[in-house]
Amino acid sequence: MLTYITFPEGRFKALTMSYDDGRTQDRRLVELFNKYGIRGTFHLNSGWMDPELVEMRKEAVSLYEGHEIATHSLTHPTLTRLSDTAVAYEILEDRRNLEKLTGRIIRGHSYPNGAYNENIKRILNSLGIVYARVVSPTLDLELPEDYLEWHPTCHHSDPALMDLAKKLVEFDRAQYLKLLYVWGHSYEFDRDDNWNIIENFCEYVSGHEDIWYATNIEIADYMSAARSIIYSADGSLVYNPCAIDVWIRKVSGEGPEMSDVVRVPAGQTVRIK
Repeated sequence: MLTYITFPEGRFKALTMSYDDGRTQDRRLVELFNKYGIRGTFHLNSGWMDPELVEMRKEAVSLYEGHEIATHSLTHPTLTRLSDTAVAYEILEDRRNLEKLTGRIIRGHSYPNGAYNENIKRILNSLGIVYARVVSPTLDLELPEDYLEWHPTCHHSDPALMDLAKKLVEFDRAQYLKLLYVWGHSYEFDRDDNWNIIENFCEYVSGHEDIWYATNIEIADYMSAARSIIYSADGSLVYNPCAIDVWIRKVSGEGPEMSDVVRVPAGQTVRIK
């Protein structure tokens, strides 16, 4: 019995967004995301003390409701130029502040100034960070191999943005999993006077039943759970040891097309008929 892992409810395509620094333009961006049912992650520097940003953080729980809040370091330094102790302080203090602010467990990160190395990845892992986004794009729709070096598909200003969106929307080969990951800074839309870019994008990619609109941590957690499910030798029994439901789809014996989505609930064993 052969099965493929799918995204929740049998979907095979996903979209996630990632925006850094927690600037006041996030208000308008979140409003657009909510309008179109787009979900994303906002990486905040809790140590930046600009008065307007401090006031904005007071509304963080309500502002980012339905989205993810993640770390971006305490004060936005270039981490590769710091000592290990300073790196740990920047990440852990930011995480602690954001958890106190939101009442959520914070486990995601984006590297300030895009700077990272293998040592910093090890430090983040030891501090409970399960994924970290870099800035260099892939310009493809593939899932990451290393979630602590998670390359986005593209920046929102990339000329290829709408072509990549079209590839995601039109992709129809359900034997693959595809992900479009867009990142940026919300203040760039004011600076570049191009809010139309993100609104046109959101309108185009929204409302598709075969696309999973997810936060960064939801994708990282789901794929971790999906990789953890356990099969019997003949594939007829599937055990999910995790706390997240996982969906799989039986593979047809006649070719690459698939049928019969199966939900494997958290902590349960399912027999594939």
